[in-house]
Amino acid sequence: MGDYVLVHGAMHGGWCWRSVRDLLSRAGHRVFTPSLTGQGEHRHLLGPDVGVATHVQDVAGLLHYEDLGEVHLVLHSYAGVLAGPVAERAAGRLASVTFLGAFVVRPGECLLDVEPPETADRYRALAAAKGDGWYLPADASFLTQWGITDEVLRAWVAPRLTDFPLRCQTDAVDFDPGPLAGLPTAYVQHTRPPLPSLEPSLERARAHGWDIHSVSAGHDMMLEAPETTTRLLTRITERGESGP
Repeated sequence: MGDYVLVHGAMHGGWCWRSVRDLLSRAGHRVFTPSLTGQGEHRHLLGPDVGVATHVQDVAGLLHYEDLGEVHLVLHSYAGVLAGPVAERAAGRLASVTFLGAFVVRPGECLLDVEPPETADRYRALAAAKGDGWYLPADASFLTQWGITDEVLRAWVAPRLTDFPLRCQTDAVDFDPGPLAGLPTAYVQHTRPPLPSLEPSLERARAHGWDIHSVSAGHDMMLEAPETTTRLLTRITERGESGP
């Protein structure tokens, strides 16, 4: 049995992993689903000083204080930018990394560098107009962007979305790519519908030679298709434990 740390994306919280966490736990795994600073039940900590470094510390701190080792780190969406810095800080605590519909950045890049220019411009304009210049306001329109069409699921997710710091999109990440390159790594794309913003990240995953997998679901696959997502994560990590 393994230890999983599941890290949510922008505007979400640990709550989004509820079904996947329960399924993995029933199978005998230990599962941690931290809510990043300013997100989920920690939304009261949201402020203009919250950035990528804050969230790297959130994840690295969890690994340290829980004294975790051989961890399967699963990163959704925005959380992909944390991969390199966390792998560097984790000092051998990670067994594998899975990018679950996540963004892939190189040292010196920020999240908006790997978004389409029109999307990056839209987010900056939205923060300027409605987010006091420092945050991206959360609203139900993002559910459509992420491909959530089920009305019951939309009604459950919408009130749980949290405003997201613009710094987390504009802070460049600085890390040694070696530790991440030395780990078994997989990329999971979603296909119903795909998110065009992720295409450059998927191409980078292919160029790195990572294992590529697909889920027939929208961007929030852990919410829309928890059973399928759990089975896939288990298959990916079991393969990583047994080697290529």
